[in-house]
Amino acid sequence: MALEDDIRTLSRAPVLDALGHDALRLIAFSADRQTLRDGQTLFREGQRADGGYVVMSGAIDLFRGKPEDGRGRRVEAGALIGEMALITELKRPATAVAAGAANVLRIARPLFLRLFDEYPALAETLRQRLAERVAADMADLRRIEARLRR
Repeated sequence: MALEDDIRTLSRAPVLDALGHDALRLIAFSADRQTLRDGQTLFREGQRADGGYVVMSGAIDLFRGKPEDGRGRRVEAGALIGEMALITELKRPATAVAAGAANVLRIARPLFLRLFDEYPALAETLRQRLAERVAADMADLRRIEARLRR
């Protein structure tokens, strides 16, 4: 994939869509590309997460527990997997497996954090988005709790 194609795909990913062309070029140029074959595991639930992945082509199935439990979801090109791991150390909450041939770009945490130095406005944008996400998650939890009480 050409660099400009990579930048276009990166610009579709949540969080990364707030970055300008130059920051996306830095990611596209510096991140590690991985090619996965059908059924190949990208990472497992509970593993230490040291960065995020953008699906560049193909699809990745994400699931908790066992795949046969059917509690997963599929993400395709332009999806960012593990956005929280871009800024903080944590464990993977799910297992990621290629659904057919797939290409991903691995963005290591140090690379992403370097963007804060080079593009300071990113820190505020990311703070706002994370605050919105936490608020939405809390609202979902309150709805679930209310249903369980009934």
